[in-house]
Order: sequence, then C-alpha cells, then structure tokens
Amino acid sequence: MFYLNRWKISIISFIILLGGIFALPNIMPKSFLDNLPNWMPKEQINLGLDLQGGSHLLLEVDYDSVIKEQLYAVQSVLRSELRKNKIAFKDLKVMNNILYVTLEKEEDVILTESKIKDFDPTIDIDRNEIPLLKLKISGLELQERKKEILAQSVEIVKKRVDETGTKEPTIQSQGEDHILVQLPGIDDSGRIKNLLGKTAKLTFQILDETISSADKRNSRTTPGVEILRDQRNPLETYAVKRRILLSGDSLIDARPTFNQEQNKWVVNFKFDAKGAKRFQEITSSNNGKRLAVVLDKKVIVAPHIGVVISDGKGVIEGGFTAASANDLAVLMRAGALPAPLKIVEERSVGADLGTDSIQAGQLASILGLGLILIFMFAYYGFFGAIADIALFINMILLIAVLSLLQITLTLPGIAGIVLTMGMAVDANVLINERIDEELREGKSVIQAIEIGYKRALTSIIDSNLTTLIAAGLLYYFGSGPIRGFAITLAIGLLISMFTAITISRLLIAGWWHRRKPQKLKIHWLRFIPA
Repeated sequence: MFYLNRWKISIISFIILLGGIFALPNIMPKSFLDNLPNWMPKEQINLGLDLQGGSHLLLEVDYDSVIKEQLYAVQSVLRSELRKNKIAFKDLKVMNNILYVTLEKEEDVILTESKIKDFDPTIDIDRNEIPLLKLKISGLELQERKKEILAQSVEIVKKRVDETGTKEPTIQSQGEDHILVQLPGIDDSGRIKNLLGKTAKLTFQILDETISSADKRNSRTTPGVEILRDQRNPLETYAVKRRILLSGDSLIDARPTFNQEQNKWVVNFKFDAKGAKRFQEITSSNNGKRLAVVLDKKVIVAPHIGVVISDGKGVIEGGFTAASANDLAVLMRAGALPAPLKIVEERSVGADLGTDSIQAGQLASILGLGLILIFMFAYYGFFGAIADIALFINMILLIAVLSLLQITLTLPGIAGIVLTMGMAVDANVLINERIDEELREGKSVIQAIEIGYKRALTSIIDSNLTTLIAAGLLYYFGSGPIRGFAITLAIGLLISMFTAITISRLLIAGWWHRRKPQKLKIHWLRFIPA
C-alpha cells in the first residue's frame, strides 16, 4: 500500500519545522534579533561584497625582500667563515639579488665554495670571473620558496583580518604573487590596510652604544651593525647589531593591557618554552645593555636589561593608544609575514550598488518562483499544487541551510537559487509523467501513484547526480563567485530531491487516504498531445 510510517511523518515534519525556525531570522530586522530567546537561532544569510558593499584589495607579495634577506644572512655567515679560515677577500656585497664575493687569491676559490655549500646548499655559484664569485639562490629552490611564502602569507592575512572581527571575508591567492582580499560591509579599509601593510617581523636585538651620534646620523657603522629609526620619532636613530637574538616566532600570546599605575597602554607578551629559555639567556648574558624591540626595521622601545627574566613574559611600553596597542597585539599574535605585501589595487563597492543587486536578485527570484508556480498548477492541477508546496518548502529549507552554515551569498549565488527553483520541480515533473503513463496503461490510481514514484526515482537521481557533478567541478576549479554559484546550486538540488521524493509523497499519500479516488486526471492542460 502507498503509505508512510508515523515515525517518517514525524521526522519530515520536524525537519520542515526546524527549517522554518532557522529561516525565520532572515525576514526580521537585525535590531530585533537581539531580543529573541537564547534558544532561537539568530544567524542571517551572509551577503557577499557584490550585495552588501565593502572593500576590495589586491596585494602583491614582495619576494625580492626575502631574497635579499637570505643573501644578507649568507653574507654574514660567509664573512665569519672567511675570517675563521683566514681567507682574504676584497669585497663582500649584495646587489640586485646577487651576493658578490671578491677574493684576494684564486687558489682560495675551491675552499670558499666548499664552505658556502656546507652552510647553504641551495646557493648557486657563478665562477666565470675568478676570483670574483657571484652567489644567488637556485631557481628550483626559489620557486619552492615562493610557493611556501604565498601560502603562508594567505594564512597570516586570514589571521589578521579575523582578529579584527570582519565577518565572512574572502581571502585567496591569485596567480603566483597576488592575494585577493574582499571585506563585505567594510567601507573604510584604513585599519585593515594598516595591518596588512606591515610585515610584523618582530625581533629582539642588542644596541651597539659605541657608535657616536654623528655616525648614526650619517649612517656610518661597523660591519654587522645597522641604523634603525624610532617607530614614533623618525628623527631618533639607533645603532642596532644585525644579529637577531630572538624573533617573534617564539611568541604564543600578546594582549593589550591598560597599566593603571602608570596610566598608559602597554602590550604584554609571552614566549613558548624554547623562547622563554632563550630570553632568560639573553637577559642574563647582556645585563646592563639595551635590548631593542624591533618591528619591521623600526625600534619600538630599547630598555636597559636590569634583571634576568626567567618566566618568558615581557611588557612593551611604547606610548600606545588603546587602538595602537590592540593593533600591535594583533600583529604579534598573527605572526610575521614571510614577505612584505604591497597594495596594488583598491576599490570600494558602494552599498547602493549592493542594494540594486539585491533588488534585482529578489525580483528575478520572485518572478521565477511565480512563473513556475503558475505553470505547474496550470499544467498538472492538483499534482502541480503539490509540487508548488514542495518547492515553497524547498526554498525555506535552502534559506535555513545557507543561514545555518553561514555561507556567503553573492549575486552568482542568487543565480544558483533561481536555477535551483527551475530544477527543483523537474523531479515532480518526472513523477507526474510516470504516474500519467501508468494510468494510460490501465493501472488503478493507487498502483499508478506507487509505481510512478518508484520508477521515477532512478531518473530523478540520475538527472540530479549529473548536475551535482557539474557543481562539484565548478567548486573545485572555480573561485569566489563561481564557488558561490556551485554551493547554492548543489545545496538546492540536494534539498529538492528530499522535498520531491518525501514531502510531495507525504502530501499525496495523505490526500489519497482521505479521498481514495477511483479516477485521476494528471494533466489539466496539454501542450503536446499524448
């Protein structure tokens, strides 16, 4: 017999009720959501940049700075190795991403090459102009390094943006050296740009206080020392030893705190176990010296070391405001970018454009839904009305799922919803036509309905499965709006299979048990004769 068990009816009814509850916040004003009971969901569908407006940034990864940094590191180690092995050299400098080494004697070339390969095997050595050696990073190593830098940069940008509380940002790599950042609802992206524009490379280095003020002003230093400016006062300079004693990689936490005794904002930080041990060694072996806290080649503060710090905790005092202290803490927690980022494209999407897009999408959705409802009812009569009810429930469940999963809805996503509405009734069309075929073959009403549902099931699964595969490919190979279209289409199809096979079947089963008709007319109108 054509019937559904009570437990099935209960489960289907519960799913519909739950869908209605999760979809409900989308028709409520946002100000009213805070007044809802705690057990009620309060999530609305997230709108993308093209619907809500916001900021669009395209960042470029500066790989050259990373190459130079690695070559400077090689330069420092090589200088020590040459002196330790008493190899005389005339010059040792980095220019145009190449480290030039000019030796005094040609016979020292082989030993020098051996020492270079010992501490950095990724360096290619050009010896065509002996005793001049040209050192550069190998091509294969450079490509792998660039991939790592891009992937790491994307993750750190995500962390920094997430720390600001921006809802549903889009952050993804583009090409080999670009990162796309889209911030829905953010009209003024100044703070975000400030956070993303900083590499946030935090280091702890000792000051060289033997350098005179005049030499610092004229940038005259000894090898291994660099002149850095104060972060707040660019006129103030420091002679800082290049050797990095400790980096921000060992940090596990950083929080802005208001010091009530001194009436100022500070940033408290904490190292991991390894960093804490190293910090203890630094503070114990450099007592009385000044330790510079350096952020992106600018000195935040350079206090004297007076006590040994063994607990791995420290405080940065830099004349902060609440906002600047919080931003520094965000940068420290998120970690340093492996390479600087430059903003190469910036544009804002106004809220008016987003409103126009929403209105156009709403109009398209309402017109599409209305035409489908009218056609199904006119063509299939009562069975068309059942399909219309199933489609209406389909839309409620789709909105509920998008809200529950907090999927960002874009304009292509609305197109996916409109397409879903057309495809959602396709299953009901297949069922109705199969029932009609069975009736023409002389089956009874109940037999025609039952067989129609069973035989249509395979066709429904096949047709939806092929579309789901296409949606999956779009999601895998696409990005941004294309993925939004694929997600809404896929979710809509899965829900439509549920509504067509279970909900419409439940409604028809209930109707048949109440009426038990002996005759049944599927088509009210026919465009093509049977």
